[in-house]
Amino acid sequence: MGLAVATATLAACKQDGETATAVTETGAIQRTEAGVPDIVYVNSDSLLANYEYFKDVRTRLQGKAEAKEKSLRSQAESFQKEVQRFQQQAGGMTQQQAQATEQRLMQKQQQLQALQQSSGNELMTEESEEMKKIYDQVEAYLKKLSEDKGYKMVLTYQRGNSAILYSDSTRDITTEVVSGLNQEYETEKADTTKTKTPAKKK
Repeated sequence: MGLAVATATLAACKQDGETATAVTETGAIQRTEAGVPDIVYVNSDSLLANYEYFKDVRTRLQGKAEAKEKSLRSQAESFQKEVQRFQQQAGGMTQQQAQATEQRLMQKQQQLQALQQSSGNELMTEESEEMKKIYDQVEAYLKKLSEDKGYKMVLTYQRGNSAILYSDSTRDITTEVVSGLNQEYETEKADTTKTKTPAKKK
């Protein structure tokens, strides 16, 4: 099951005017007073490949998709056996029995098709919701990081599908972002585990 992530330009302006940037006569954007570039970028491919929350979500969704596919395949195989039995026994049935069996099989086929479609829609909806959560978490972290570092804009870069054709590697903050996001996720998982663990009775 493929997971597609929506990428967009994330902007976060620091409120402190002391780190304001200026444009030189050549059009180049100057660095902040602290020597930190004011425009940086994140490689979305590397981010998703190394973000533990995304990997956990992907594994869980793939597991659900495989389980649903297995269930649907089992039901389809069972239906096919019923059809084969009907074809073998149709000669010994009355016309009324044959028509009733055909109608029942047609209804069952429609139910299986509807189940297959609803299962697919359910997975797509869940995937979309999970990707929105991931995007919101990344955006929130980048906003906080930008306020701390003085970044004025954080761009996203994806090889072969990006407006950024070249940039100085010092503007790549992917590793820092992945590390920070993973640290937050580990803390969140630890807090969730503590909450779910029942207290021992004294």
